[in-house]
Amino acid sequence: MPNILASFRLDNKTALVTGASRGIGAAMATALAQAGADVILVARGDCAATQKSIEAAGRRAHLLAADLSDRGSVEKLLVTLDRDVPLPDILVNNAGIVRRGAFVDFTQEDWDAVMETNLNAVFRLSQKVTREWIARKRRGKIIHTASLLSFQGGIRIGAYTAAKSALAGLTRLMANELAPHGINVNAIAPGYIATDNTQPLRADPERHQAILDRIPAGRWGEPADLAGATVFLASPASDYMHGHILAVDGGWLAR
Repeated sequence: MPNILASFRLDNKTALVTGASRGIGAAMATALAQAGADVILVARGDCAATQKSIEAAGRRAHLLAADLSDRGSVEKLLVTLDRDVPLPDILVNNAGIVRRGAFVDFTQEDWDAVMETNLNAVFRLSQKVTREWIARKRRGKIIHTASLLSFQGGIRIGAYTAAKSALAGLTRLMANELAPHGINVNAIAPGYIATDNTQPLRADPERHQAILDRIPAGRWGEPADLAGATVFLASPASDYMHGHILAVDGGWLAR
């Protein structure tokens, strides 16, 4: 049996994390660096703070600017992989946006923006990376950021729910097809985490309290709560996990 602590190390690995400028993505990137990986940071925002935390862990950060809601920007990102930055060993598809509104009033523009970022970019980036891995007979790890809305319907976030539900299915499909190539595909489903995306909920006293009352842990999650699950799914410790959606939700789904 291998040394269990060593099996969580990511030394000599490179990870790519989308949506890495803040919140969950920044916490994931930092955790991967602390476990030994260099990290490619992909975001449309400023990644300086995340870069600093990675370098503080003694690892190298590569910065790539991309707006994953824009197909042209995604195309440019795909071209840079393995040309301007190393081909990653670990791909974390974390970037996501939310557009809120009643189903009957939801606009096509908002629907398209969410689908491009939360689903289409995941498909294209994953396809690019896995093609390269298979061609080079390299093993790899893919982690999608799913959601509680991969399991539930929610309200006023139709596009987000549709995208995250589809992402759960895509996780399983990719796992089925890619496991024979030594590629693990899993997802993390965060619960209610204190990020920019949930600020409108936390600012609404009634919604905030209703959510808090249902969480057995008795608190909103913090981005750092996703760190351990990220390192686990990126590391050799999870080599026999394929197609799993790991909820890190303070017990929300168990309620």
